[in-house]
Amino acid sequence: MIDWNLAVQAGTRLVRPGPQVTHAEAREVVKELRALSQIAHGHVRDFTGMASELDPDPATIVDRPGWIRANVDGFRVVLEPLMEQMSEKGNGGPLGGAGNVVVQAVGSRVTGMQVGAILAYMASRVLGQYELFLPPDPSGRAPTGRLTLVAPNIVHVEQELGVESRDFRLWVCLHEETHRAQFTGVPWLREYVQDQMTKFLLASDLDPGMMLDRIRDAAEAVADAVRGGDSNLIDAIQTPEQREILDRLTAVMTLVEGHGDYVMDAVGPEVVPSVQQIRSRFQGRRSGGSKLDKTIRRLLGIDLKMKQYAEGSRFVRRVVTEVGMNGFNQVWQSPETLPTHDEIKEPTLWMSRVVGTRAIDAPPEANEA
Repeated sequence: MIDWNLAVQAGTRLVRPGPQVTHAEAREVVKELRALSQIAHGHVRDFTGMASELDPDPATIVDRPGWIRANVDGFRVVLEPLMEQMSEKGNGGPLGGAGNVVVQAVGSRVTGMQVGAILAYMASRVLGQYELFLPPDPSGRAPTGRLTLVAPNIVHVEQELGVESRDFRLWVCLHEETHRAQFTGVPWLREYVQDQMTKFLLASDLDPGMMLDRIRDAAEAVADAVRGGDSNLIDAIQTPEQREILDRLTAVMTLVEGHGDYVMDAVGPEVVPSVQQIRSRFQGRRSGGSKLDKTIRRLLGIDLKMKQYAEGSRFVRRVVTEVGMNGFNQVWQSPETLPTHDEIKEPTLWMSRVVGTRAIDAPPEANEA
């Protein structure tokens, strides 16, 4: 299906180099980011009240090729169920066994190049992430995930924005540490996301005729994005069943991303003194870029992710304002207490369903007691 080794080779070959720094400067950046990730962990734990890890490992610091390799490892874990299903269905076919092997080999190399090109583009943009899907641990301990920061991208953006380095680095760490708190402090959340992703993949149309329709839809999406429309490849290649599953996935990811954005800004200027300046300049950067860059962002669904940040952050801010942090944290009780798409857009619907009308009417201070 995908030649993963070729994806890594293509991605690391195509990715742009990071900002020029000396070895001493690079070591200092790595050292500070590790320390700030641990400082951010304490702030996030205190502010959110989430029962996350008490003493987690510092963040793993990578360069752009390192981020590509890490994500290929994660993709292999996520896509394993689909690969097994395609392997089971791929024994026959009009070309016979040997013919199918040749077609699959050629196809896997083409797809590997495509994945590598996408990862090369993303590797110069991502500041950090909480890696949920790691390869099997030989020791059998199976860690929940790993917090990763992409040092050259953080340095590049702070230089581009002209902001105070330590403030910006801590600000980024606050966002990513919020994700670590979510997935280590909420026991069922990782399994829920993985289950929805597996269902999404297994709902793929593997029939050649249906796949041809998906390809046509994808081609139309590319043409629309080039014209400046709202189409993206993710929507174009979905089956109807996948769209239903993706609605649930999008809702939970909108929540966790918006929660991260809310926390990184709300922890307070006493922690990040220049937070308002950073947010203002960073927001301008998110919406900027060349026409080609904007087209690629639409095609890959990156603009949709930016919309998730904004919608999710508004939801969290409104709920915390109305019912306090304790009231908001009821969102983590079970999959049934997660907000739907409609509830994220109208938080009072979620509060009425989960928190209750009496709590909504009470002042926030009463809900914190």
